[in-house]
Amino acid sequence: AQTREVVQGLAVSGSLKAVNSAVIKARVAGELQGLTLREGDFVKAGQVIAHIEASEYLSRVRQAREQAESAKAQVEVVQRQYDNNKALVDQGFISRTALDLSLANLNAAQATYKAALAATEIAAKSVADTVLKAPISGQVSQRLAQPGERVGVDARIVEVVDLSRLELEAALSASDAVEVRVGQSAELQIEGSPQAIGAKVVRINPSAQAGSRSVLVYLSIDNAGGGTALPLRQGLFAQGTLSTTRASGLSVPVSAVRTDKPAPYVQTVENGQVVHRAVELGARGTTGSEAVVAVKGLAEGALVMRGEMGALREGTKVRFTPLAAEQASPATSAPANASAVTKPAP
Repeated sequence: AQTREVVQGLAVSGSLKAVNSAVIKARVAGELQGLTLREGDFVKAGQVIAHIEASEYLSRVRQAREQAESAKAQVEVVQRQYDNNKALVDQGFISRTALDLSLANLNAAQATYKAALAATEIAAKSVADTVLKAPISGQVSQRLAQPGERVGVDARIVEVVDLSRLELEAALSASDAVEVRVGQSAELQIEGSPQAIGAKVVRINPSAQAGSRSVLVYLSIDNAGGGTALPLRQGLFAQGTLSTTRASGLSVPVSAVRTDKPAPYVQTVENGQVVHRAVELGARGTTGSEAVVAVKGLAEGALVMRGEMGALREGTKVRFTPLAAEQASPATSAPANASAVTKPAP
C-alpha cells in the first residue's frame, strides 16, 4: 500500500459518432446517373458524386428564356404606346384616362417580364441542382440509391462521414452530471482495441432528457493522427472513466480487496506469513490504468497481495522468488505471479 494520487471519476459509455456527417439528397426529381461510389470510398468537399438526368430541366430553361424574351418585347411595345399617348395628351388629342390606361398596361408588361426573368433563374437553378456534390470530405458510409433509379426530391443518395473527429455521447444521471465540466479528461476503452485512448469533454447538454432525466455529455476524440491500434469507426462501443477529482491518500489495487468476510480486508505479507488486515474503504479511482481504492487500517508500505492469488488462510507462509524480490517493494503490492506459497504455519 502506498500514498499516491487517485483520480476519481464517473463511468461513461456509448457509441462513437462522427462530429461531421452529411446525407447527400436529391434536390430535383429524375433518373440518377453517374453514381459509382461505394461504402468506404473517400470523397473531397465539392466533389461531384452523381447527377440527375437534366434534359427535362434544360428544356425548361430554354422555355423560360423564350418567355422572358417575349415579355421583354411586349414591354417595348407597350412602352412606345405609352410614350405616344403621353405626347397626344400634351397636344390635347386624347384624354388623361387613355394615358392612365397605357401606364397600367406598361406596369403590367414590366411585371410580367420580371416574373419571366425570375422563372428563368429558377429553371437555371434546377439545372444546377441536378449535379450532386459532397458537402464535406470523408468516407462513404452508406449508398442509399442505385444508378438508373428514379428518385424524388429529398431522396437520400449517399451518406458521408468525417472520421477525423469523433464524439462519444454519454448519458449521466443528474447527480453525476453536476461534477462534470468542459475540459475534463477521460480514458476510454474502444470495442476491439487493446489500448485506451484519451478524450475530453467538449459540450454538456443544458437540458435533461425527457423521461430518463439524464444529461448528455459529449466527449471529443481526435482520430486524425490514426494513433490507435484499431482504426476508430463510427458506431463502435466505448466505455471508460471520466476524471472528475484528484486526491492523494493511501490506496491499494481494487483487486486486492476481498469481501468474503463480514468486513472487507486485504491479505498482507508480514514476516513471511499471510495476515488478513481489515480495512475501511474510501473513494475509488484510477492511477494510470490501474483501478485503486483508498483504504484506512493499513500502514504505508505494507505488502499487499493482489486478488489473483485467491483467498489464503492467515499464517500461510510465503516465499518470494528472485523475480519477486526485484519486482516487489514496500511501495507496491506483491505481484501474484512473483511469490511461492507453502503450507500454513502450524
